[in-house]
Amino acid sequence: MDEQTDKQHAEAGRFAAAVLAKLGTDVGKTEANASRRDWYLAVALAVRDRVVARWLEANAKVYEAGSKRVHYLSLEFLVGRLLAASLTSLGLLEAAREALAGLGIDLESLRAMEPDPALGNGGLGRLAACYMESMASLGVPAYGYGIRYENGLFRQALRDGWQQEYPEDWLMFGDPWEFSRPERSYPIGFGGYVERLSGVGETARQAWHPAEEVEAVAYDTPIPGWRGTHVNTLRLWSARAADPLRLEAFNRGDFVGALAGQMRAESISKVLYPSDATPAGKELRLRQEYFFTSASLQDLLRRHLSAGYALRNLPDKVAIQLNDTHPALAVAELMRLLVDIHDVPWTEAWDLTERCISYTNHTLLPEALESWPVPLLERLLPRPMQIIYVLNALHLAALRKMGRDDAALSAVSLIDEQDGRRVRMGHLAFLGSHKVNGVSKLHTELMRETVFRDLNALYPSRIVNKTNGIAFRRWLSEANPGLTRLIVDAVGERALDNSDALRGLAKLAADAAFCEQFAKMRRANKVALARLIRERSDVAVDPEALFDVQIKRIHEYKRQLLNILETIAFYEAIRARPAGNWVPRVKLFAGKAAPSYEQAKLIIKLANDVAKVVNHDPAVRGLLKVVFLANYNVSLAEAMIPASDLSEQISTAGMEASGTGNMKLALNGALTIGTLDGANIEIRDHVGEENLFIFGLTAEEVAARRGEGLDATTTIADSAILGEVLEAIGSGVFSPDDPGRYRGLVEAITHHDYFMVAADFDAYYATQRLIAERWRKPGQWWRMAVANTARMGWFNADRAIREYCEEIWGIEVGAAADPKA
Repeated sequence: MDEQTDKQHAEAGRFAAAVLAKLGTDVGKTEANASRRDWYLAVALAVRDRVVARWLEANAKVYEAGSKRVHYLSLEFLVGRLLAASLTSLGLLEAAREALAGLGIDLESLRAMEPDPALGNGGLGRLAACYMESMASLGVPAYGYGIRYENGLFRQALRDGWQQEYPEDWLMFGDPWEFSRPERSYPIGFGGYVERLSGVGETARQAWHPAEEVEAVAYDTPIPGWRGTHVNTLRLWSARAADPLRLEAFNRGDFVGALAGQMRAESISKVLYPSDATPAGKELRLRQEYFFTSASLQDLLRRHLSAGYALRNLPDKVAIQLNDTHPALAVAELMRLLVDIHDVPWTEAWDLTERCISYTNHTLLPEALESWPVPLLERLLPRPMQIIYVLNALHLAALRKMGRDDAALSAVSLIDEQDGRRVRMGHLAFLGSHKVNGVSKLHTELMRETVFRDLNALYPSRIVNKTNGIAFRRWLSEANPGLTRLIVDAVGERALDNSDALRGLAKLAADAAFCEQFAKMRRANKVALARLIRERSDVAVDPEALFDVQIKRIHEYKRQLLNILETIAFYEAIRARPAGNWVPRVKLFAGKAAPSYEQAKLIIKLANDVAKVVNHDPAVRGLLKVVFLANYNVSLAEAMIPASDLSEQISTAGMEASGTGNMKLALNGALTIGTLDGANIEIRDHVGEENLFIFGLTAEEVAARRGEGLDATTTIADSAILGEVLEAIGSGVFSPDDPGRYRGLVEAITHHDYFMVAADFDAYYATQRLIAERWRKPGQWWRMAVANTARMGWFNADRAIREYCEEIWGIEVGAAADPKA
């Protein structure tokens, strides 16, 4: 028995003892009467104890060293399940498995019962979680700030193929990973009026008298880094009424009215992205954004001052990163706190604000680049709106002195006067930041040329690029242990400490034996996914088929519709030529549509209608299966990504900022079919053009095509296939219960092809046929798959965080997240 095995056995013994102690003292159960949930809680608490010890030690070191901290403000943190993640980070996974097996408990069954924290929707939230993990791995002191949503975005279910939304109940039985911090609560004001105390202009002393106050109460979750060398804090805010019960109303018998204030306050932290289809929904979204932004800024200022630092030193100790425009009010709110609460002169406060804040833009889509009606801001946030007015006036006055005309001033104004007077939150974030970054090379270039063109002309060095990265250990060690073992056996365990070591796999792409092992590993993952598909959708799929996967938020620009059209074309081809040498394929879709996004929800229905027809057609003989898996989340991604053969990254060129799903899939050896959009371009540059499948219009060609008009009638007529597909959809072949269900969708493609679905269809269809030919050559396919895994190390979140530290935050980082480095 070697030394490593001895250590694991000893660790397993200690861990088993810790679990049993927690089961008795914290859960209040014995082995004889403990339920599976009791065992989960005992294990989680035993792991948490290990994390907390390192957390306290890390915090003490940060305070002692006076280190600069990152404060990462994000409306989403899609952290995923924490049990296996924490065990993996601490290097305890196998010891815990052995310990629990000795107690008659299966670790995997405990993992499966842990709910996914409903704290995000898609790439934005998962990126924030990846960056929190990487900052901890690199020893970068950080706080993540967000909202503790009680019911998340929504739990997606399918009823007759239609998306149904239900509340997530992830907190029903509490969260063993979090610590409530009632002593860390802050008042958040809304409404009321502003009183001028003295002075005029920006130097005037103002006092805001809110009509309503809500308490923001902190809940902390420790986030350990790789090998547990450092632990950071995710601090989420929960909304509470300052006066939870109006007793006089209750005693009058108005029981509902007595709780109205509590309900109004607590609605802030109930749901992520409440529908903004109504005025009340719009107001709630704005209340959420200000609520968590103000609480976070009050908290970091308290911490800074309590450590004995002066406010003039704030940029030396504090970096504030705005993850998209949701926390853009931080610019006005930090000014309010500095000027009104801490008596900092206006000019000095503005200098501190600019030097502390930086802003990540994630989208060029108008609906995501937020703007708020001026009257709403004036009513709900009168003092922050007043500060925005002053910032804008000083900003425009300085430009007018430089000789700028009215058109130029209008383009860079914080207030859009052309569309009912709205505050441009992207402009506000830009003006108040010392750096603004895009998340891929293409996206950053387009930011400079489009949405921030005029501001970029004024501040040409402000926009920088920081291509997204992923927590590669999470998507290898935890999600794909089979591939992880293969990698470690081939290039050593250092590959888990430093993703650059993955390059050592490149020479093995030509090794037939290694490629065979790679394929065997993939098949095992596909068998597991096939079992899950059968359990969730009652559809049997063949693990030998090509698993063609598109997993992302449902949106027209992400073009799930293009995928569905090609699926129909393939289905019709099989029926027309039953003797053809077809490659069996499983089309897998997953993702949520925003509750008020009717077109996206219609696309989900179409995918399910197509699945119903295809999966029950005996003429297809199992050559094609279509599955839409409901309620996509991190845990489902961890099951789907390792089993994917083909990664669909087919957004309209110029519309995807970066993407991170493309990185996770390629890291796990899936081959990409994609447009030259977002980070696909950089993935091509790293893995090699010969190891993925690129098709379609470029961003420049899309812009030119839109300039010529959006009618696609001629394009459809020139296609040998597309017209028949659209005719089948529009005539009700896939919706016999409602033949007209998709006529509007077909009309939109035909006469308003904004997302270039018709324009790119033929190229996409032809590329899919090329992929089928490549699949028939397994030696070539698996060489390409290995090459993808070997060359994706650059897309590591550690690399991205280093770049943020060096160019934006001004924080020094060590050589690697490798304790031996």
